[in-house]
Amino acid sequence: MKHALIALVLLTAPANAGPISFADWKTHWFASFFSRVSFDGAPGRMGVEADGSVSITYKILPESEWDTRGAKWTWQVDHSVPATDLRQKGGDDRNLALYFAFLPKDQAADAGRSSLRKLLKNPDGRVLVYVHGGAHKRGDLLASPYLGARGKTVVLRPSGSGRHAENINLAADYKRAFGAEPGALVALALSADSDDTDVEMVAAIEGLRLE
Repeated sequence: MKHALIALVLLTAPANAGPISFADWKTHWFASFFSRVSFDGAPGRMGVEADGSVSITYKILPESEWDTRGAKWTWQVDHSVPATDLRQKGGDDRNLALYFAFLPKDQAADAGRSSLRKLLKNPDGRVLVYVHGGAHKRGDLLASPYLGARGKTVVLRPSGSGRHAENINLAADYKRAFGAEPGALVALALSADSDDTDVEMVAAIEGLRLE
């Protein structure tokens, strides 16, 4: 249920091929349980703590970012969740997950006027989820147990602590995941998830750039 809710919430940030400010991201608190997750957003950095809980922060992208085809960021994990199977519905905790949500360009203008639930239930929508966590190898492409054919998980780092810089090719990963060219990047989201393993996760993401 938790990631079904996460899957219905994705969204996020402005850019201009430069650092993205996290200062104005919105946090979605799940109504089904009390979320003990804090997002500490500032220009260029988002600190995250999850105390045996799960939540997500997001922002819809402006039209100027719809043609984004790459991204860079650095994330650091100080306290990690245990390694889990990210293909399993429930029991699939991860430290951080950065979502990239796409819609066909002829539907992208409606993204800002739609509810998050309606946007992410759109059968034409596609989502790439880049993950720090899990018991998988770097580069593994996994089916989403919550998004079905509309979403794929890309493992960038397995569970564990440390600081790592990422440089992703969204267009290539989208082609690998969905066999087509990407539409408009309408939103991003960042989630933290430690409720199944009931541990404290402490991490941050910095220097997010869309290109």
